[in-house]
Parts: sequence; C-alpha cells; structure tokens
Amino acid sequence: MTPRAATRPLGTVTRGTTNPNRLRRMDRWIVATHGAELRRATDSVSVDLGYGAAPWTAVELLQRLRTVAPRARVVGVEIEPARVAAALPYERPGLVFRHGGFEIPIPQRPLLVRAANVLRQYEEGEVAAVWQRLCARLAPADPATGSRGGLLVEGTCDEIGRRHVWVALGPEGPRTVTFATRLGSLERPSDLAERLPKALIHRNVPGEPVHAFLRDFDRAWAAAAPYASYGARQRWMRAVRDLTADWPVTDGPVRWRQGEVTVRWEALAPGA
Repeated sequence: MTPRAATRPLGTVTRGTTNPNRLRRMDRWIVATHGAELRRATDSVSVDLGYGAAPWTAVELLQRLRTVAPRARVVGVEIEPARVAAALPYERPGLVFRHGGFEIPIPQRPLLVRAANVLRQYEEGEVAAVWQRLCARLAPADPATGSRGGLLVEGTCDEIGRRHVWVALGPEGPRTVTFATRLGSLERPSDLAERLPKALIHRNVPGEPVHAFLRDFDRAWAAAAPYASYGARQRWMRAVRDLTADWPVTDGPVRWRQGEVTVRWEALAPGA
C-alpha cells in the first residue's frame, strides 16, 4: 500500500499513552454495530488513528475485526515518525503502519476510522473541523446496497479502559454517543463525565443537554438501588430502561448488559 501523505501531517503529537486491551470496549461495540458493513465490503480498510507509543491497539483492532470480517485490513497511522518506526516489526498480512495525521495517508476511503484519546489535548473549538475532515475521508454511503458508509469513532477512555465515552459519526456527521464502563468500578453513572470526549467534556454544566442526561442517569441509578442486590449489571439495566422514557436510547438489553448505553447525538449536542 503506497501512502499519499502530505509533506507535513495534519495534527500535533499526542502523549502516546497506550496499554494492551485499553480499547476493548470500543472495539466490541464496533464489531457489534459496524461488523456487517465491514464484512460485506470488497476492500475493508480500517484506520487506527493515533495509536500511540506502542502498536497494541492496532494489533488488537485487526484481531477483533477479523472475528466478523475475515478480509479486514488495518492501517495504523501516527504523526510521530519514531512511533511508526517502532511499530514496523509488528506488520503482518492485513496490518501496516504509516506516518500521517488527520489527512489519513492512504489511497482508499476507509470503512472505519478509530481515533481514541487523540483529541483530548485539543481545544473544543477545533473539534468540529477535525470531525469534518475525517468524515470527508470515510467511505460514502451507497443507497443501492443499503450501506450507510464509513464510521468514525472518536472518544476518550481511562488508562486501562474501564470507562469510555465515544461519539460515532458517519459521512453525514455525528450520529450517537456511547457510554461504556466496567460496572464493578462504577459508583454512579456521572463518574463517566471525566471521560467525555472533547466536544462534550466542557459542556457538563447546568443548562447543557449532556449535564441533564448525566443528572437523570444518576437519578435513575439511585431509583434502581433495590436491584443492586442482584448485581451492578441488573441495576445498570434497570436504570437505562428508565432513561428510555425521556432520552432517545438507540440500543437495547443486549448492549446494556455489557455496561453500555448509546444515545442519539442530537439529544446531547452542545447548546448554542
């Protein structure tokens, strides 16, 4: 695969923090919700954008995607040349590493771009332009086949992947926000606020939709306290079920059991 990178990649170098299995929650969600798109594609290329100081997340992404799309290929993209050089020994059939940034230096339009913990250091006002650039690189929708096109998954998690919040975007823009957690580590749903992606983290204040959502989630969690005797999973599922009365939750009990809940972007989008 011949890269088509700009002379100077777009973006800035991140801290590069990474750990094996850190992005497992995001990967499982991608496999469950986007696996069919990847499986039916004749050229299924996914990008792990900003994989960090070690290539673990790109290696794991390929392994997980191939459980549903055996022909899947992954390109790890990093803006720091030394990190690309360190990753090259991990290349294998279906996995390569390239120097680049938000321009995504590959000739194909990918079916998936995963950007985890990449925008954390950026200013909130920069996010929309980055999203627009990345969405423009995605594979387009194809009404003839029913394809919704490529998917950009952008979000933030803690160092070992216990708590994670991400936004899913298609070629047309933002679609959903997903909250995912290891339930045994959770005291209340609003604990996830510290992992909100850059587009939302500074909006967790009274008067903003994401603040109202987390407030209502905490209230539903408190009301579901009697279910705690059956375990944190049952309490979470009951709390999410109660949320559906007032919030456009897009998934169901199968995903809730995983410690997830997905809400339409429009319901949480920042106010003016």
